[in-house]
Amino acid sequence: MTTIPVASPTTGTSAQTTPASELDVAACRTLVDQPGTVLIDCRQPDEHARERIPGSVLMPLGTLDAAQIRALGAQRVVIHCKSGRRGADATARCAAAGLVACNMRGGIEAWRAAGFPTTIDATRPAMGVMQQTQLIIGAVILTTTALGAFIHPAFLVIPGLLSVGMMHAGWTGKCGFAVLLGRMPWNRGIACAGGTGTRGKPA
Repeated sequence: MTTIPVASPTTGTSAQTTPASELDVAACRTLVDQPGTVLIDCRQPDEHARERIPGSVLMPLGTLDAAQIRALGAQRVVIHCKSGRRGADATARCAAAGLVACNMRGGIEAWRAAGFPTTIDATRPAMGVMQQTQLIIGAVILTTTALGAFIHPAFLVIPGLLSVGMMHAGWTGKCGFAVLLGRMPWNRGIACAGGTGTRGKPA
């Protein structure tokens, strides 16, 4: 199994190795502090814009390119997403391309919970565009299904059409409704009180 050198907390040497699959946030921070480590954020641009780990490089899962990561001079790669699922997929892709990579267990949520610093843009909505999309579509499907069951069967056309749209989005990787939501004023970073800030312990 591919291994990643981890510097000893006492000597700073790379005598230890750890499997290139998934590490906790403390081990990931140790790696990130070592020269030659690149921290990749595989979330969506709106999520990265709202909150990010200082020094992270945005490469969404759908467009992750091993060649671009190599061009950054990466000797090893730490990948994170929101909670770990997308990061695991991105790590598998990198490993298949021959990169020495590991996934941050728990993603940026675990990083934040550990008290490590994140940079926040308070002008951005806390809920990402894809999360907004899922919430709205789920609510519409639930509502129209209930209307179809109790009011008139014609309402069932709406959840059927939405299902086709979701299948198309899954097949192509492009969701028209998400694109539309992304153009809404609240998703375009309109200036408001709060500005940007950093939360957590000093780096």
